[in-house]
Amino acid sequence: MDIILVDDHILVRDGIKSILKEEDGLNVIDEASNGLEALEILKDKVPDILIVDIKMPKMSGIEVVREIKKATINVRTMMLSMHDSEEYVLDAIEAGADGYLLKGSSKDEFVKALHTIASGGKYFTGDVSSIIINNLGKERNKKKLIKDKDDNVYHLTKREKQILKLILSGKSNKEIATELEVSKRTTEVHRFNLMKKLKVKNLTELSNKAAELNL
Repeated sequence: MDIILVDDHILVRDGIKSILKEEDGLNVIDEASNGLEALEILKDKVPDILIVDIKMPKMSGIEVVREIKKATINVRTMMLSMHDSEEYVLDAIEAGADGYLLKGSSKDEFVKALHTIASGGKYFTGDVSSIIINNLGKERNKKKLIKDKDDNVYHLTKREKQILKLILSGKSNKEIATELEVSKRTTEVHRFNLMKKLKVKNLTELSNKAAELNL
């Protein structure tokens, strides 16, 4: 496995090289101190894996990965960082990184990550994986909300929408009944069904739900 290291700290690069020397078949064929240097090296050498730091002068690791994908260079990329913030992790994934490892990871995990990525898989260290899972949940909820808007899965009737509008304008059940020329009891039943369909318990939740769904 041919590897190129990209990190602006010499001590970090030297530390990684000393680890990889102890492993059979892992060869560091070049190194760079920033993103621009890395892209220049990639014009002549294409490793199996590019290990790249996220924060570097001149060009960040995320920008390097974006440029690699844009140029369709056939190299796998592993982000190496001391940062486990959601912003960095999601930006790295969006850019197309194949892995994300924290600098505090163990030697065994580091080597395991390299082999996983080199074999075509993805590797994200534990803390990073939880960020991905949480974000996936947010995206699913967002898509569900959009689907609710588009498909009107709540199936509100014309009368329920009419009553919803009057409720949100601040009218009481008695006032709504008078305006629609129905009994107060009928209004109460419609209001109950409306809140049950929208899965809300009070006027505040009803107002928020209506705003979310553009009702």
